[in-house]
Amino acid sequence: MEDYLFECDPIANAASIVKGSQYRFTIIDSKVIRYEWAEDGIFEDRASTFAINRNFPSPEFRVDDSEIEINIITPFLQLTYDKKPFSSNGLVVRFASKMNNWGSEWRYGETSTGNLGGTARTLDGVDGRCDMGYGIISRDGYSALDDSTSMLFDGNGFVTPRRPGDRSDGYLFHYGWDFEGAMESFYAVSGSQPHVPRWCLGNWWSRYHAYTQEEYLNLMDEFKSNAVPMSVAVIDIDWHWIKEDFVPHSGWTGYTWNSNLFPDHVKFAHDVHSRGLKITLNDHPHQGIAHHEEVYEELARVLGHDTTHRDPIQFDASSPKFLHAFFNVVHRRLENQGCDFWWIDWQQGSQSRTPGFDPLWLLNHFQFLDTKQAHSETDSIIFSRYAGPGSHRYPVGFSGDSIATWDSLRFQPEFTATASNIGYGWWSHDIGGHMPGYRDDECATRWVQYGAFSPLLRLHSTVSRWMSKEPWLYRRECESAIKDTMRLRHRLVPYIYSVNVGKGSLPLVQPLYWQYSQRGEAYRYPNQYYFGPSLVVAPVVTPRNMTTNLAKTKAWIPPQRHVDIFTGTVYDGDREIDLYRPLDCIPVLASEGSIIPLDTEQIPGNGCKNPDGFEVTVIVGKSGQFDIVEDDRDNVKRETAIKGTCKMTINFDQTAGQLDADGGGKQWKFCFLSTQIDPSLIAVGIDGSPTQDVRCYIDRFAGVASTIVEFTAEVGSGKSLSIDLGPNPQLDVLNHNNRLSDMLRDFQIGFHIKDKIWDIVDSHQPVNIKASRLLNLDLEKELSGPVAELLFADSRN
Repeated sequence: MEDYLFECDPIANAASIVKGSQYRFTIIDSKVIRYEWAEDGIFEDRASTFAINRNFPSPEFRVDDSEIEINIITPFLQLTYDKKPFSSNGLVVRFASKMNNWGSEWRYGETSTGNLGGTARTLDGVDGRCDMGYGIISRDGYSALDDSTSMLFDGNGFVTPRRPGDRSDGYLFHYGWDFEGAMESFYAVSGSQPHVPRWCLGNWWSRYHAYTQEEYLNLMDEFKSNAVPMSVAVIDIDWHWIKEDFVPHSGWTGYTWNSNLFPDHVKFAHDVHSRGLKITLNDHPHQGIAHHEEVYEELARVLGHDTTHRDPIQFDASSPKFLHAFFNVVHRRLENQGCDFWWIDWQQGSQSRTPGFDPLWLLNHFQFLDTKQAHSETDSIIFSRYAGPGSHRYPVGFSGDSIATWDSLRFQPEFTATASNIGYGWWSHDIGGHMPGYRDDECATRWVQYGAFSPLLRLHSTVSRWMSKEPWLYRRECESAIKDTMRLRHRLVPYIYSVNVGKGSLPLVQPLYWQYSQRGEAYRYPNQYYFGPSLVVAPVVTPRNMTTNLAKTKAWIPPQRHVDIFTGTVYDGDREIDLYRPLDCIPVLASEGSIIPLDTEQIPGNGCKNPDGFEVTVIVGKSGQFDIVEDDRDNVKRETAIKGTCKMTINFDQTAGQLDADGGGKQWKFCFLSTQIDPSLIAVGIDGSPTQDVRCYIDRFAGVASTIVEFTAEVGSGKSLSIDLGPNPQLDVLNHNNRLSDMLRDFQIGFHIKDKIWDIVDSHQPVNIKASRLLNLDLEKELSGPVAELLFADSRN
């Protein structure tokens, strides 16, 4: 199994170790201490499924050692230990951070009461909330992770159980309010999230349905004819033989293409690839390889399996010989026929032939490494369920069979953001719900809109004929909204991919409290989250009000002004607010200084290739920077198979009103959202000289007038472009009367009430007077709320 060795550094710096005959402490860094007890005095230096790196520069600490106890003191904590078997009385750590008035301490065996959760193995059958366990982020400023029972890596490419006997192995993280720092320490010990390939960031099609070869290809063509781009074709279990009389077992395992459905599966794979899509095949490996499989005889020879009685070759994840043959004979054969990566659909629990060996862990780890070796040209992924701390090293996650209800949708944004607390940043959900459930077109639409601002957007549904997620099967207004959202997802790929490969590999989706750990409001809105550094998303997870045709989302706008990228509305920051949205959008806010690059094509093609140009939204008011990153292998016309990256940096200097960017051989369009500047006053140049290849104009963008600067020819690679807006440009003070008029026109209420509201809106009175008058109308919140949102969005009005 030497082919499955991976980079790790598990033996700690000797200068960081404090030990006795039965205890050992490792001060890994300023935020992390490892604590071990071993009755036999044998400590563990091998990598575990959680901890693969322990060798770091020794931090500052000192030791006070007496006959009855030992104290380890760092600038941030003091550990006191009585030299006996670990107990809550004998092992105590007191922290220096001033997070409360009574002091903070951890005792062995205790769980932080402020722990903010982690994630779950699966959402199978979950209708609403589920237990998300524990992560390492806590409002107490510390957390402990017990690693005593995890598998170990044997150093030769496979895993091994823990030694028997009374022993404990854990990690204490202390970070105060620095939640991002906590995750950086977590990744330092457990390994970083790998970058995912660009192509997986677009729209996935998945459905549990026995497609024929022709039917599947026709469906992909129908998406194209509807101008909906796709990136991944998921082929569920019916790609292989399942229920035929010659299949000797019951269940979903299989490795031979069903020729009744796919008469030429090699051509099918070629045809899917020619449409710009990648292919993943569903694999339920539990039943092993039966005698009817085309690969049975070859695998039997490799494993020395006796075929006399046509006995099945049992699946055994605890056998390195079997796993190696499984990947290199069974899977490789199918990969050579067109499978790009595997959907590991393991549902058979956590037990194997070897106690302590979790089959899901083994499949995730070894399948990921095998895919990486077999497809070294492309960043590898698998598609599988979560198997415990450390699973972030094997993206992407399949969250399981969710129920198609509003309650399920309502939980998924929180579930995804909370998973970041255990470093797991790449969940892929069954967007729209998998199991009935019920049909609710509005719910499905909101689910897709959430999916566009989640790590992966994968439409999926069960075998029911009533559940299929083609956008054109929904009511007209929902169809339009879903199509627009799926197009937007592909346009967002330059932003998402650049964040994905950026520094630190922190999760794309982060809870608000990662940035505002000392603000109570950040904890009150678990469904709201950061999507990369520039966007704050507050998904709509409740139905519209039938009177106003608007859905309400309660949100907290973080400090400083924000602009909604869909409506252009400018909001004061640091406030809790009700946001109201029609079916075609959800609240997505960008703070001053944000830079968001999109594909310039309104309808991008399949496969998420590098675009010819960018449409960049810039929010003035503060300085900002964004690095657009591309990989040469994602060019439409590939000139080389060698991996090379291109970085195009966009800088905006607020004081000077100057934007500079690397040309990158691209076409560029910049939208200074909700900011009007006289086009004649804008100076534009390339490499410091004025250029004629540019248009500067005012246009409506996201519903409001904005300044557009459009380069009409590509700006060559190695050249730089500049836009001078003039000193200290500001967001406009917007007049929302036209929008409020349209909104009131749609309200299903009496005309006399509309007149009273409009009289307030259209008056020239101060805002406080308008607020008083609106309150005195004594309207229901559903009517007054949308009006108040716009009237009082910006205190400069």
